[in-house]
Amino acid sequence: MPRTSMTPVVTLLSLALALPAAAPAYASPPSVGATASVGADTRGDRDVRLQLPRPTGPYAVGRDTLHLVDRDRRDPWVPTAGSRELMVGMFYPALPGGGRPARYATVDEARLLLEAYGLDGVFPPETLSATATHGRFDARPARGRHPLVVLSPGWGASAYTLTGLAEDLASRGYVVAAVDHAYESVGSAFPDGRTLTCVACDAARTEEDMVAATAGRGEDVSFVLDRLTGPRPTWRHARLIDRNRIGMAGHSLGGASAAATMTGDRRVRAGVNADGAFHDGVPVDGLDGRPFMMFGTDDETHRPGGRDRSWDEAWDRLDGWRRWLTVSGTDHFGFTDIPVLQEELGRSGAEPPLSGARPARSETQPRLSGRRAMELTRRYVAAFFDLHLRHRPQPLLDGPTSTEPEVRFNNP
Repeated sequence: MPRTSMTPVVTLLSLALALPAAAPAYASPPSVGATASVGADTRGDRDVRLQLPRPTGPYAVGRDTLHLVDRDRRDPWVPTAGSRELMVGMFYPALPGGGRPARYATVDEARLLLEAYGLDGVFPPETLSATATHGRFDARPARGRHPLVVLSPGWGASAYTLTGLAEDLASRGYVVAAVDHAYESVGSAFPDGRTLTCVACDAARTEEDMVAATAGRGEDVSFVLDRLTGPRPTWRHARLIDRNRIGMAGHSLGGASAAATMTGDRRVRAGVNADGAFHDGVPVDGLDGRPFMMFGTDDETHRPGGRDRSWDEAWDRLDGWRRWLTVSGTDHFGFTDIPVLQEELGRSGAEPPLSGARPARSETQPRLSGRRAMELTRRYVAAFFDLHLRHRPQPLLDGPTSTEPEVRFNNP
């Protein structure tokens, strides 16, 4: 499949930003380092060694990869490609020692990401590809049965941009399945040397398209659960999964997909939407009392009564335990690895280019570091699943704290 034009990709990568459902807008993507500030770094990009923050849990992190083919569905974006394909990165609690280091991304995946952001030629894709992670392939699994959390990335993004969160959850005793949805990212590596690009970024242009994409991801995740927890599971370590304790979280469109998946699949018992417009929305009759957390940026988009009214509507329809949290000082991609990598390159002051789709950040508002944004994301997402999949009390979710002043509890 030939690579799609980068111009539509740049325009459409942030389609899943929280915007009013009746008037979807198309924003430019984030940047690992904004093009305008590229020349400011004097360290030399080829000498930079990128590294994700160390996971905070007691377990080592094991890694595995699955290629899944749903022969009952044709690919919605490229029907001529045949059956729907998914790549699933598995993260699991492991014993220390053994195994071999897991790479962050392939060189082709990194190259396509940099091209989409206008950074091709600025620093080599090998730098991004070689980002140091903390997972190890073929690591020995820790004993026991563990809750499963499915992660789905934002529109145009690859699942590897959620590696920091996935590793942390695995270190805390969760099995994590991070899903790459074929033709929905600027570059995702599949078997036989294929790197599929974002055909969907050209094809999806209306809110109706995004509703269909959200529902399609729900079908993707249900198929992944079939293959992980069914009578003949595909994954060699499937015995680690407690099929009665399954949750889902996602960023942007992936977050909207958590609600869509829960609507159609009761196996998912708890969900988190990190800064995504709901598109398909929460059903009028709710989610059968299952818990859900809305976790977004603290700008006019995701405040009660803000620009994205789908959050107000979802809040009113949620019929179980619910929280609406916003984080000040960060942006849409602050729930991913992107700001951390940006800082590693010495470009933390750069803002992603915007096209009017989101309000500008106040100059008086302190900007969170990428590591602090990741720390908060890890902490609150883990607390949510610890409460609802492990039934462990979590005072962190009861209300504002002096140690996390950036997090606001909304109660419309």
